[in-house]
Amino acid sequence: MLVVLDGLGDRPVPELGDRTPAEAAHTPVLDALAARGCSGWHLPFGWGRAPASELAHWAMFGFGDVPFPGRAVLEALGAGLEVPTGTAVTHAALRASRVEDGRVWITGRCAPDDADDAAALFEAVRPVAAGHGVELRPLGRRGEALLTLPGHDDGSVTDSDPFFEDRHPWLAVQPCTPSAAATAETLTTFLREARRTLVGHPVNRRRWGRPPLDVLTTKWSGRRDPLPSFTEVTGVDGAAVTSTGLYRGIAALLGMDARHLAPAPDVGTDLAARLEAADELIAGGARFVHVHTKATDEAGHTKRPRAKLEVLEAADPGLAGLLELAERAVVAVTGDHATPSVDGVLHTGDPTPLVVAGPTVRPDPVTAFGEAPAASGWYGRITAAELLPLLFGSANRPDFLGHRPSPRRTLALPDHPEPMTP
Repeated sequence: MLVVLDGLGDRPVPELGDRTPAEAAHTPVLDALAARGCSGWHLPFGWGRAPASELAHWAMFGFGDVPFPGRAVLEALGAGLEVPTGTAVTHAALRASRVEDGRVWITGRCAPDDADDAAALFEAVRPVAAGHGVELRPLGRRGEALLTLPGHDDGSVTDSDPFFEDRHPWLAVQPCTPSAAATAETLTTFLREARRTLVGHPVNRRRWGRPPLDVLTTKWSGRRDPLPSFTEVTGVDGAAVTSTGLYRGIAALLGMDARHLAPAPDVGTDLAARLEAADELIAGGARFVHVHTKATDEAGHTKRPRAKLEVLEAADPGLAGLLELAERAVVAVTGDHATPSVDGVLHTGDPTPLVVAGPTVRPDPVTAFGEAPAASGWYGRITAAELLPLLFGSANRPDFLGHRPSPRRTLALPDHPEPMTP
């Protein structure tokens, strides 16, 4: 079982005595797990490389050598939409805006009660999309949709969503590869015409007291290609306890069994329920289960170190089930990246603690959970691609090299002639 505390890694904070939130938090369960297991640092892609969660998980699940399909594919699958293969896709969202100095600046997004207005605006934009050969399918939440571009096979284009709304205006889509130039041109032309349709639309004119939703932005573009399943890549049946569309989409794409639980307000209660669901998946035949919480990452993004410390202290009791599970299975706790609660930065390449415990795991001298204690752990520095081999090796399922060939170790994928070696 792999428990990922999203954005766990952090930096020393003066108000916490120059300790990270994980070092300063009172976490007796995680400390007990560290004392019973072996520790190290998880640096997903090495120093200075700050991954998004989806890319970190892609590599953590053994797919680091496989081209990433783009988060739009994952979000759509997580919402229950079918995504065609070989076709460029992107994620779209209705946004509010203002015009200043000839530029369009994004000022807001759909509210939870904007569903009816968003549905009407999407219907108004749909014929515009069709005129440019674009298919628009709502995702059913907060004015979001999947755009599919039949006839375009390269989705490697930049976002029109500025992300930092106070720093950048609405952006023109740019190709990341020469073959994506037509995709970028089609998207940019369509988005400009969609804005002309949205500005002054009757729905927006009657949004008294609310900003008009007069811009469509895009992000997370990519393409779904044929893929081997998680089982085919790792040799192990995988499962996940999901809380968001992103992780439900990853599970769907990789053929992993999934149990979806809406997040509970209390992170400790939430994690306890997730561990229980994970144990049920193991009883049902899964031999690897991923459990995830977003609460630590969200606390880091507040830039209030004590908020992250408090989330970790609240989460700790919910992980008590790992102590019993470690008697009969290999369990691991780590983060997918660092989300510092200081310095105003989103993600960083700082290390995140890793602890592994189980019947075959020899305890090292580390007896506390956190970045500083884990630095002296026997595992040293582990990348995302090394994580599953480490866990499977401890579970008596090592990658056995150099004796006899296996299809799994020389798996050639469609459109990817180079062999993949998970």
